[in-house]
Amino acid sequence: MGKSTVALAKLAALAAVASTLVTTSGWAQNFPISAAQKQTAKEVAQKGVPLSELAANAPERYTIKSGDTLWAISRLYLKSPWRWPELWGMNLEDIKNPHRIYPGQVLVLVRKDGFASLRVEGEQSDPPTVKVSPRTRYEMLSDGALPTLRSNIIEAFLAEPIIVDEAGLQSAARIVAALESRVLITRGDRAYARGPEGTPLLDDQGKDQQFRVFRNATPLKDPTTGEILGYEAQFLGKAELVRGESTASVKGKDGKLVDEVIPATIDILVAKEEMRVGDRLVPEPPRELLSYVPRAPQLPTEGQIVSIYGSAVRYAAGNQVVVINRGIRDGLERGHVMAILRSGERITDRTDSARTVIKLPNERNGLLIVFRTFEKLSYALVLEVSEGVKVGDRFENPN
Repeated sequence: MGKSTVALAKLAALAAVASTLVTTSGWAQNFPISAAQKQTAKEVAQKGVPLSELAANAPERYTIKSGDTLWAISRLYLKSPWRWPELWGMNLEDIKNPHRIYPGQVLVLVRKDGFASLRVEGEQSDPPTVKVSPRTRYEMLSDGALPTLRSNIIEAFLAEPIIVDEAGLQSAARIVAALESRVLITRGDRAYARGPEGTPLLDDQGKDQQFRVFRNATPLKDPTTGEILGYEAQFLGKAELVRGESTASVKGKDGKLVDEVIPATIDILVAKEEMRVGDRLVPEPPRELLSYVPRAPQLPTEGQIVSIYGSAVRYAAGNQVVVINRGIRDGLERGHVMAILRSGERITDRTDSARTVIKLPNERNGLLIVFRTFEKLSYALVLEVSEGVKVGDRFENPN
């Protein structure tokens, strides 16, 4: 009986751990929804989408394959793929969470009263129960749920680019010296750093303190107003604080005691590029649980592309990252889909004797999805594009 009790206790503890992993999964995130959004969500979830929104060759049945994404399946069924939550007929609680579908499940297209919706064959939205032999083993089936986008495309941009405001730039700590007076610093090296004047870089006892190292903070300006919206910093690597700054009293040449600054000690953990004295440190931000749910913004939103990630690139193509001049203050959220516009040319009307200058209308050029937001700026992934996207191109709601 003693052994059985211990075994049951172990299984209970294991179940508790698994439950915690499920509830903290990025797929289970909830986002605040306004009263108006709730009402809209309730209406569209009950109906689905109009048949006129279906893609011309939308399949009646589709078997989910490994490697599929929600965005790709939505494009298979819809002219406007960001409307996929309506197509799935999701309930109100799930309206901002990816629908749980898995490889091997069969999607069935349902047409009724002028509207279309998708259902999982057999009404099973979760994977089947898997029986395992009685030993310490478990598998997170939720990890097999289809992602909205291929995460490997944007993982680097979640970890690397840093946008800071002017105050954040001025208050960033800096590397002041390297061990043995080295000019270049790389992974595994020890270096020394100081905080801004009046704010020493101190060790918060009991906590791991990691920093991102960056250089060349480039101002990002609004293409129309010229306002500096933030500074994009070049990611160099990561460092860990070993000892904080301090002071020590030493005898000067005149024999009197003077206080000398002892800089903080850091170890370089990751190096994308070699570092040097003068490079800056910003605290490592908390890890985010990611859930990208394509949807159009509720309110009319428009703006411009500020920059294309990668200084040597002039035009952005599909699966490239751009910075846009709208952010949290403008109501942008991760997952918002925007239509990219190609600016119409200004030409002379040669059929007019007065040679009037006219501007051709803006034409839709593709779609982008916001995946990381800051106060005044956001990073977005170009999902699809007809022609190259350049700085200054406009975007607006995709409706």
